[in-house]
Amino acid sequence: MLDIRRIPPTALLGIIITALYILVAIFTPWIAPYSDTAVVGDVWAPGSAAHWLGTDNLGRDLLTRLLYGARITLFIAALATALSFTLGASLGFTAAVVGGWFDELLSRFIDLIMSIPTLIFALVVLSVLPADTLILILVMGILDSTRVFRISRAVAVDINVMDFVEAAKLRGEGKLWIIFREILPNALSPLVAELGLRFIFAILFLSALSFLGLGVQPPASDWGGMVKENKDGIVFGVPAALLPAAAISILAISVNLVADWILNRTTDLKGGRGNA
Repeated sequence: MLDIRRIPPTALLGIIITALYILVAIFTPWIAPYSDTAVVGDVWAPGSAAHWLGTDNLGRDLLTRLLYGARITLFIAALATALSFTLGASLGFTAAVVGGWFDELLSRFIDLIMSIPTLIFALVVLSVLPADTLILILVMGILDSTRVFRISRAVAVDINVMDFVEAAKLRGEGKLWIIFREILPNALSPLVAELGLRFIFAILFLSALSFLGLGVQPPASDWGGMVKENKDGIVFGVPAALLPAAAISILAISVNLVADWILNRTTDLKGGRGNA
């Protein structure tokens, strides 16, 4: 059982902030003071008792928009990250274990995809396909899986030549056993660290797409869309565009603090311990 007293203060702070973001995203419909599309005040009104963070470019409550933006942003980023890790790690481990022409062909195909700037690739695809939630998740997850493939394959290649893996092969274990019972447990350390980074990059990727008009479509909005909607207010000293940017920054720092702590806890896997 995990002793909370042994968790470093920075990691504990990251866990609390990340958990708070998740809880807010889950319970947004019950804690948001207004509807996310309701016009409740003047344009870019300052903070008040009725509107704690003020209003946006259309007079909607900014706190409400932030809460619903968190819900949409975390939902899409989490599913895209899950897809990228499921696809990328599976293909990376398989390529490392099978080897030969399969590994060579798949690696060169991934190199070809990665040679195209991710944002440009996504913009081209989303300009043709409808920018709904499912398409966004698929595009983000598939494009990001190429990065996960590279690190998964690199880690799996090193583990695949270790003694406990060779022993499993000599016992006649199949490739699925090698992948899931030998390589995966011993690859958790770098993958966990990469998970936090990929989740944050998914949020930044989604925000960039929404800022460019090809992400979450109005009247719904994620944090990137909120920055786009309120960017003109910066000229007049209105902080409406800075608040979602600050929300992204705080979440990025907290997730990385948690990922670093988990990485330190799992480094004992690096000694080549297997399940043989």
